[in-house]
Amino acid sequence: MHVTRYAVEHRDRWDAFVRESKNGTFLLNRGYMDYHSDRFVDHSLLFQNEKGRLVAILPANERDGVLQSHGGLTYGGVISDQSMTTPAMLQVFGALVSYLHANRIKSLLYKTIPYVYHHFPADEDRYALFRIGARLRRRDVLSVVCTSARLPMQKRRLRKVALGQKLGLAIEESQEFAAFWTVLEANLLATHGVTPVHSLSEITLLKSRFPESIRLHVCKENGQVVAGVVMFNSSHVAHVQYISSSERGREIGALDLLFSTLMDNDYAVLPYFDFGISNEDEGRRLNVGLVEQKEGFGARAVVHDHYELDVPL
Repeated sequence: MHVTRYAVEHRDRWDAFVRESKNGTFLLNRGYMDYHSDRFVDHSLLFQNEKGRLVAILPANERDGVLQSHGGLTYGGVISDQSMTTPAMLQVFGALVSYLHANRIKSLLYKTIPYVYHHFPADEDRYALFRIGARLRRRDVLSVVCTSARLPMQKRRLRKVALGQKLGLAIEESQEFAAFWTVLEANLLATHGVTPVHSLSEITLLKSRFPESIRLHVCKENGQVVAGVVMFNSSHVAHVQYISSSERGREIGALDLLFSTLMDNDYAVLPYFDFGISNEDEGRRLNVGLVEQKEGFGARAVVHDHYELDVPL
């Protein structure tokens, strides 16, 4: 197994492999990964077998002698195609460990890809991580609705949906990211003392590159936006990336109606609706109020595991 560090001349080959992979999404496309290339020292890897065929890729960056599943991505371990088998993955990880040792990289931080994002079963990497002695260092909880077997919504959520319908709230897709970002930034700063991961210019750029995958949906009362969500969508999963609501929106159930409408209509054909994590402190704390709100829509837990491996030098 031959390991090559990613360079710009590999871009087309990389993107083609992601498109044909069994566990890749648009976030692993170089057009997404490279929007913040100034913040990360890219150290992504390509794995070729003895015949020169590309069999796997690893989105990654290097920092302080550590190789990590790319720090600018929510997930992204080894990406493979349908030809990947468990013995072949063991070879990939064997080559990876040898590469890390040869390049004096002291440790590996590895994010798995939750199974709901897989096009086909793709947990060969989890077994390989076990075999090489990697240890679980973090576990987050995604709240996910299974579209084909939806659990009933809580009565409290249903009452809010009914209130929104009674008031004639309108749900629509919007291109007004600037207006939404103003509300989002204010709410995040007031509630958590943070700013969005993406700036307005960055989300606008990414929207232009992935118009079908990144979508803004809003809820309006008398033409005024009272709530909105930005969705990052793959072929299998509708993922809630950003949520924001005005005080008036919270009073009248704007988000409840918005989420109910998206699950019933816009994304009903996708297998999963992912509300994202409700964790803090590297997964060690659960925001109970937040996860209960998500589970009120019928979502249940899917874990997202992170591993660490020390590399003997």
